Amino acid sequence: MTSSAVPVSPTPPSYLCGTSDVPLRYQTIGEAFDLTVAAHGDREALVVRHQDIRWSWNRLAREVERLAAGFIALGLEPGDRLGIWAPNCMEWLLTQLASAKAGIILVTINPAYRVAELEHVLNTAECKALVLAERFKTSDYAAMLHELAPELDHCAPGALSAHRIPLLRAAILMTETAPHGMLTFHGVLEAGGPREHEALAARQAGLSPDDPINIQFTSGTTGAPKGATLTHHNILNNGFFVGERMNFTAEDRLCIPVPLYHCFGMVMAVLNCVTHGATMVFPADAFEPGSVLEAVQAERCTALYGVPTMFIAELDHPEFARFDLSSLRTGIMAGAPCPVEVMKRVIADMHMRDVTICYGMTETSPVSFQTLADAPLEARVGSVGTIHPFVEAKVVDEQGRMVPLGHAGELLVRGYSVMRGYWKDATRTAQVLDDGGWMHTGDLATFDATGHAKIVGRVKDMIIRGGENVYPAEIEDYLLRHPAVLDVAVFGIPSERFGEEVCAWIRVRDGATLDEPTLVAFCQGQIAHYKIPKVIRFVDAFPLTVTGKVQKFLMRDAMRHELNLHEAVTA
Repeated sequence: MTSSAVPVSPTPPSYLCGTSDVPLRYQTIGEAFDLTVAAHGDREALVVRHQDIRWSWNRLAREVERLAAGFIALGLEPGDRLGIWAPNCMEWLLTQLASAKAGIILVTINPAYRVAELEHVLNTAECKALVLAERFKTSDYAAMLHELAPELDHCAPGALSAHRIPLLRAAILMTETAPHGMLTFHGVLEAGGPREHEALAARQAGLSPDDPINIQFTSGTTGAPKGATLTHHNILNNGFFVGERMNFTAEDRLCIPVPLYHCFGMVMAVLNCVTHGATMVFPADAFEPGSVLEAVQAERCTALYGVPTMFIAELDHPEFARFDLSSLRTGIMAGAPCPVEVMKRVIADMHMRDVTICYGMTETSPVSFQTLADAPLEARVGSVGTIHPFVEAKVVDEQGRMVPLGHAGELLVRGYSVMRGYWKDATRTAQVLDDGGWMHTGDLATFDATGHAKIVGRVKDMIIRGGENVYPAEIEDYLLRHPAVLDVAVFGIPSERFGEEVCAWIRVRDGATLDEPTLVAFCQGQIAHYKIPKVIRFVDAFPLTVTGKVQKFLMRDAMRHELNLHEAVTA
């Protein structure tokens, strides 16, 4: 008697590949911009409310051409690096587009940086020129640059030779007049003549989509900031496909409160609008919830961007109910996990029925995953969506082997969007970019059978408690179900007994009350005992980056100091 076993299908591996009927655009940013100007010249391109600017695509093109010719007059050659250090403004956008047309690599500098960080960025990227605001909030940019380069007092404008930043030649200040040794932005706009305009046309014709055009410095939370080097092809296509996921057209009007120095602003916003002919609306020089609501209402914006903390601030604005936001239909929430209640209110109260969630990183231009505009609520809060067109992704274990579908491991990404590398830093490039072209994100992820990805934490943030792997995002998702919890951040703290323990910082909703025993009781019997936070703190705010990302390393440091904890020694 014989028997035959029915073969059991193995679990598929965690691998995804994005496809599209719409091809990649093999163009430079300048070529794409010119095509949009030709198609939509008289339509409104740019609204900068705090500068009282309202320009058509034709007017924007004229100003971009003038500035690009001015850069050529300064002696900036293709491949030279030009830094920009300023909040959101018209000058920032002009600099982005003009540098791309002239083949000059734009180096975006965090507006929160101070002297030492500025020195590191300018020298690492070997910037030849710097466009800067005079000041912003408590930052006096002109004074900080002068501290770094006191030689400005004794040099001609555009002829700087400074000991601490030896390669910088020109400082271009966004003011009517400039102190000794600096140029004015208006002066550079006026500097280009017929010869420079002719040179610009010839130069643009000689550029390649594969040329590096942007250096984006990472936050530097694990060492000195690294300069991710991105090409025209990288960021132009990423901005385009972000807009495709939102069904963007020239009829759309995008409200942009996110910072331009970050990919969220300059790629996902600006290059999305450039490739679709949509209108860019800047409500203020930096995020302020009232100015965003005013801009959406006054400009009849159809789309709005922000990190979850921005949407929370807008929804909690004391005069929220008086604003007419009915023109909105879509937008992006990215940069941090989105609480389900926030998403529900964004859809219902802000009319953003087609709002999407994005996931990515600077090194991938940035977006790799995005929810579809018509995705159900569960997909928009329970995942970061599906793979972008022409991008591959896989999830691997500690040995680099693909894990089965549904299992957690490190997320790796490959495709057109992956950076060239960190600027002149082969060692750190090799740490994240392998021989197969895979970018190691450092994020822990799972894929499901429908192709949706979920981020469950950072490789470095994963808590190992007594040999158990604990994923902070899983605990955060559960704690956010409590009606009194507005926001939560979970991270590990040192433990002599277990190596690490789970700690949670909680923000409580206005008018609600919550204490530690109540929260622990909410967890008991619902999540495993080792996932229940051992230490809980109720706080008014989290430490955030300029772009609204939670800085868990600062929370961990605060708890180590408060509790006098020491890292466990491991073999």
